[in-house]
Amino acid sequence: MTQQQIKQLEKELWDAADELRANSKLTAAEYKDPVLGLVLLRFAQNKFEEATKIVEQNIPETPRGKRAATPDDYTAAGAMFIPEKAKYDYLANLPEAEDIATKINDAMRLIEEINPSLAGNLPRNYQDFEPSLLQSLVRTFNKDAVKKASGDVFGRIYEYFLMKFSMQGAGAQEGGEFFTPPSLVQLIVNFIEPMQGIIHDPACGSGGMFVQTGYFVKSHTNTEVNEAIKVYGTEQKSNNTKLAKINLAIHGIEGEIKEANSFYADPHDLYEKCDFVMANPPFNVSKIDMDKEFVKLDRRLPWKTPKADNGNYLWVQYFYSYLKPNKGRAGFVMASSATDAGHSEAQIRAKLIDTGHVDCVVSVSNNFFYTRSLPCHVWFLDKGKKAPNGNAPQNDHNHVLMIDARNVYRKVSTTINDFSYGQLVNLSAIKDLYRQKPAAIAEAIAQHRAFIAENLGETIGFYDILLERLKHELGKIPDYEAPKLEFSELAEAQSLFDALLKPAEDARERVRTLQDKISTLEKQIAERPDDQKVLRKTIAEYRSQIMALNRPLNVFADATATFFELAKQAIKDWQQLLEWFPAGEYRDVDGLCRIVPIDELKANDYSLTPGRYVGVSQSTDKGFDYKTRMTEIQTEFGDLNTEAVGLAALIEDNLRQLVK
Repeated sequence: MTQQQIKQLEKELWDAADELRANSKLTAAEYKDPVLGLVLLRFAQNKFEEATKIVEQNIPETPRGKRAATPDDYTAAGAMFIPEKAKYDYLANLPEAEDIATKINDAMRLIEEINPSLAGNLPRNYQDFEPSLLQSLVRTFNKDAVKKASGDVFGRIYEYFLMKFSMQGAGAQEGGEFFTPPSLVQLIVNFIEPMQGIIHDPACGSGGMFVQTGYFVKSHTNTEVNEAIKVYGTEQKSNNTKLAKINLAIHGIEGEIKEANSFYADPHDLYEKCDFVMANPPFNVSKIDMDKEFVKLDRRLPWKTPKADNGNYLWVQYFYSYLKPNKGRAGFVMASSATDAGHSEAQIRAKLIDTGHVDCVVSVSNNFFYTRSLPCHVWFLDKGKKAPNGNAPQNDHNHVLMIDARNVYRKVSTTINDFSYGQLVNLSAIKDLYRQKPAAIAEAIAQHRAFIAENLGETIGFYDILLERLKHELGKIPDYEAPKLEFSELAEAQSLFDALLKPAEDARERVRTLQDKISTLEKQIAERPDDQKVLRKTIAEYRSQIMALNRPLNVFADATATFFELAKQAIKDWQQLLEWFPAGEYRDVDGLCRIVPIDELKANDYSLTPGRYVGVSQSTDKGFDYKTRMTEIQTEFGDLNTEAVGLAALIEDNLRQLVK
């Protein structure tokens, strides 16, 4: 299944499920867990069927034949054993007279009995659903495309549903969320590069950091995820703990998720044992009991508790303390206020900076979170930074990379921003140049090129379908040669996009011709009464042809709309990277990035706010028509002045009337 097909399937399933909820009495929060439970059931059967072939092959023949498969056989094959009455097909084929809610609750119980890691974590409240709603929902996840989906596809669907529920505010934590936006997670993973070792998230929410790490391991190593990493999560909220365990199960990641409050417990005992720490902790948590004995004696607080009623600098110390000496890396989201916080927090920040282990800080614009619009910063710590090197000051103990990415974002909607794939590539390239990777720019351009080629290839696949249908409907189509996927320059990429438009435009021209013929024939009907029957038949045939042409054209339009949006953004990102680093080497870029000596941080009260150091960009947006916009602003200002004069006169008249 291609990426575009997966995206289309995600959208179709969400739209269908959300429409069902909109017509029910349930809130998004009440609806979330049962829906995610059904995704797990459907996934579990798909994975079970995939594993059955492997299990049957692995069971040895004996004189009495093969023994029956056991749950352990399926665990070894990377799947859960599913009893007959817990299979999705069994539930989907139940007669309408059956109590489907009870049957699904029973299915959840059966799965928990066989899979101890999920015990007590699957939803059992399906009786809250109206029977008709529940049956429709079960059918939604029983489409042919879903039945054929692989484990990775189901992981994508589960994460997509988590994201959409988060956007609806379904179960958001106070001061935080159960779901960290994917582009922020990807930024953290790209920067700390967690390929192997122990990974900890002490505020893990639904486990998104672990999932993205799994994808990173798969794409960068030849090692199985569970051989490469061991994940440990701590989460305060019961519901989020359950979501995280289900998320790991769906993605096939082994790990330990424990329900606890990280301020008052360290359930995994990972002090100085972690290769990587990543987190999006709740910001600005207040009313923490600093007088608790556990807090006073907590070895994770090397610089003690801040006097401020705020948990931000407790989190910072936790993340630092979990890292292995001389090796570990951490990446975490933090409230923007923390980079310049004063008093006792400033003292802790100074001690942290003096260790030489602050690696990088990235400013992120507002609207990246779904339930709040505040900007944030992403901090990166590295206890394995290189010792000072006279020839190359980058990435040593005496410097910190500052990146101000507040102007680097893609506008998803009026209230949501994110990083595009190419923007993440570009930010990672800055990090790689800072870490003295000589081929950083070449590798980044290769990623841009591969991304465009992959999406182009998928789009050509849709064109092939379109053309085959047109051949069937018309018998003849204009000559068409599929563009080659290989290109090395931006101009070549642009020409490929232009070439893709031609066959569809030819088909649309055919539709327009048929419509013109229909208009002509409709006028002739009144003028040629004897030929009305023949004329109407011809019109019907033309309309049938138009419908037959429009069907594949509509499929094409839906399939390619996303592609062209991605392609335009990809070219823009590629060009941006070349503008920043034309020589293919690191340089400080005004308004974007700068490698700052620690002495300069000290002179600025140990501030870790990138905007203080990177300066202001002197570049202008070449695609923006400033002259026209200034004229528009001048006109708008004149209109506002006129309106203000009118309002002033009206107010004066009203006051005069009151005096009378």
